[in-house]
Amino acid sequence: MTGTLDHSQAMQLRSLLEAGLPLAARPYRMLAERIGASEQAVLEQVRHWSEDGLFRRVGLVLKHRALGFRANAMLVLDIADDQVDEVGRRLGQAAGINLCYQRPRRLPDWPYNLFCMVHGREREQVCQLIENLLAEHGLSEVPHQLLFSTRAFKQCGGRYAPPAARELAHG
Repeated sequence: MTGTLDHSQAMQLRSLLEAGLPLAARPYRMLAERIGASEQAVLEQVRHWSEDGLFRRVGLVLKHRALGFRANAMLVLDIADDQVDEVGRRLGQAAGINLCYQRPRRLPDWPYNLFCMVHGREREQVCQLIENLLAEHGLSEVPHQLLFSTRAFKQCGGRYAPPAARELAHG
């Protein structure tokens, strides 16, 4: 066991972190054991990545459907290009919006450039929330659609480690 991680260990750690922290009293020690490193080296690498801005926070990915949030919808809006940054920031901070991002329009069929994800227990609750948000932000007259999910195929956090590192970490 060494005080710093070599490249292979760092890539393995990255892959393991993408899969989530072990549910244990000392999760970083468990990760260190998996990659043949010291707990201190793992903690130093995580701190280094954090300081370099590789990630903003460590959190949980909740399985919202298992928690009863089955009325999930994507609000798509056609926001003027000169307003999309400001509107996106406001909606991104609004209660009930879990994810907000800009995407390019795909004209002529798809004019929408701002996407907001909402999770709710009941469809009516989500519709009311969206109606209130649009009114509150002066967006009721902006072209938009509310697209409800019908089936979930996959839900997980981001996966960015190269496939070789995933195989080493989980093999």
